[in-house]
Amino acid sequence: MKSRSILRNWAECLVARGIVGLIASLPRGASLSLAIRVAKLLDRAAPRLRRAGRENLARAGYTNADTLIVGNFVSLGRLLHSFAHLPSIHAGNVREWIDYEGFEHYEEAKRRGKGVLFATGHLGNWELSAYAHALLTEPMSFVVRPLDNPLLDAFVARRRAGSGNRVIEKKDFARGLMRALKANEAVGILVDQNAMADDGIFVDFFGTAACTSPVFAKIAARSGAAVLPGFAVWREGRFVLKFYPLVEMTGDEREDTQRVQRAVEVAVREYPEQWLWIHRRWKTRP
Repeated sequence: MKSRSILRNWAECLVARGIVGLIASLPRGASLSLAIRVAKLLDRAAPRLRRAGRENLARAGYTNADTLIVGNFVSLGRLLHSFAHLPSIHAGNVREWIDYEGFEHYEEAKRRGKGVLFATGHLGNWELSAYAHALLTEPMSFVVRPLDNPLLDAFVARRRAGSGNRVIEKKDFARGLMRALKANEAVGILVDQNAMADDGIFVDFFGTAACTSPVFAKIAARSGAAVLPGFAVWREGRFVLKFYPLVEMTGDEREDTQRVQRAVEVAVREYPEQWLWIHRRWKTRP
């Protein structure tokens, strides 16, 4: 990868922090409106994202692509809005932002005693979901790929950990992840991303072969952790952290990867305008 200049890193970080700070400084309604406008500017500034979204939606069989893509950017605006306000969200006001649905599935997962693997993705508000879970129930760990800009990465990491969560970097996550699961703690992993051919296997996603990392299935098999799909979705004017029924693992790498992707697809079909269609999920082809 081409090295990044220090000047570029500082410029990007200052712009991002300025936008986040401005959004956080406004009353809640005005800040949400501004955050959505900022997200929609991304649509205009990077037309390739809309092209990728149209291609993905056509592949998945949707005919109302432009409507769903607009919904995508509105959803990203809501995410940006809550991210800007994370430092002001605490145990006393977190339910003004989000509440649970299907919490009994999380309780069942904890009762099994071998840790909880959250199978989550770029649906709704993945930043608020983990942050709020720490305040509503207990801190958790989550696996992330560091951002290319180290200054911006540090800024985002501090915010993510503000409610007591632990960030596990993707480049060296095995030890910390297994330690958390052995302690019957929860670990969140984004499972809806494209994988390179050398690292992934092809399973069905919306009727099309999608290259997917089998690492999640391997971790589940090795640890015996309960696999729990969960997403923070926008519904009726607020976010709901919705837990779906546990996905039972078989120990077969391909079958288990398919089961997890099928669970993600179920959630995306419920809230299609909130999934990140502008990500090139089917980039790697057989």
